[in-house]
Amino acid sequence: MDGKGPSVLAAMDIVAEETGATLAQIALAWLAAQAGVTGPIASATSAAQMEELIGSIHLTLTREQLDRLTFAGA
Repeated sequence: MDGKGPSVLAAMDIVAEETGATLAQIALAWLAAQAGVTGPIASATSAAQMEELIGSIHLTLTREQLDRLTFAGA
């Protein structure tokens, strides 16, 4: 992996440790928190994946977590 990938994954790992959420849940929660996004679109190929993705609805990231993730990908 090259480019911004390693820094984004490192930031996501920190947020995952802080929240207990999966990386998919964190990604969807971050996306949902972006201005202009009314509802992120996600796809699941199993009931287990769908349950995981639905978990992002209940995940509220702090301003610090949102900033950490945004900065990592900038």
